[in-house]
Amino acid sequence: MSGSIKRILVLAAALFLTVAASMIGVGAASAHVTAQPGEAKQGGYAVVTFRVPNESDTASTTRVEISIPTEHPLTSVRTTAVPGWSAQVTKTKLDKPVDNHGKSIDEVVSSVIWTADQGNAGIAPGQYQDFPLSMGRLPETDQLMFPATQTYSDGKVVKWDEPSTGDAEPERPAPTVELTADDADSDADGGVDGLAITAIVLGALGALIGVAAFIRSGGSRTGA
Repeated sequence: MSGSIKRILVLAAALFLTVAASMIGVGAASAHVTAQPGEAKQGGYAVVTFRVPNESDTASTTRVEISIPTEHPLTSVRTTAVPGWSAQVTKTKLDKPVDNHGKSIDEVVSSVIWTADQGNAGIAPGQYQDFPLSMGRLPETDQLMFPATQTYSDGKVVKWDEPSTGDAEPERPAPTVELTADDADSDADGGVDGLAITAIVLGALGALIGVAAFIRSGGSRTGA
């Protein structure tokens, strides 16, 4: 094999590893406790699912607490049955009542705690569990943060409560839902992210195909 072909193969391998590393980084980020969907419309109601992955190799997650923001009160927060888990809802009195369809509301949900039932080992290593909440009306603000506390069977407690500034993702980001006043804005942002990822993947594939074609053509000339 000629030196030029060896150099091309080394460059192709480096490109492949770079793309693979970037994809691994995306997967690692998704291992945080997250709120899904990550976007919803102001003034409406939504089912927000909190996805909790187990990040321990030796212990299970047995308790999950989601804090509900009271600076932007949600007049309706409802749980649904999660097999093997019991939900405990805590309410807080508001300093200033809010209106909900003509009714004055002075008490709102401030946290929901799910605890693994007796006989349920919880979220085992390598697994995740979804915890849905129906909530609304969603306030006219840019986003809602839902700090989460994850407790393991060995006593370890992990708090997911750091705000994301947009510059760099914190180590323990709080589950966050972005709120939009116009569906078009949400679609546009999602489209940009999707196009960026697609461009990276297609660019890498195109480069690898080009390298392979060059090597084949070079090999034919060498053997002629």
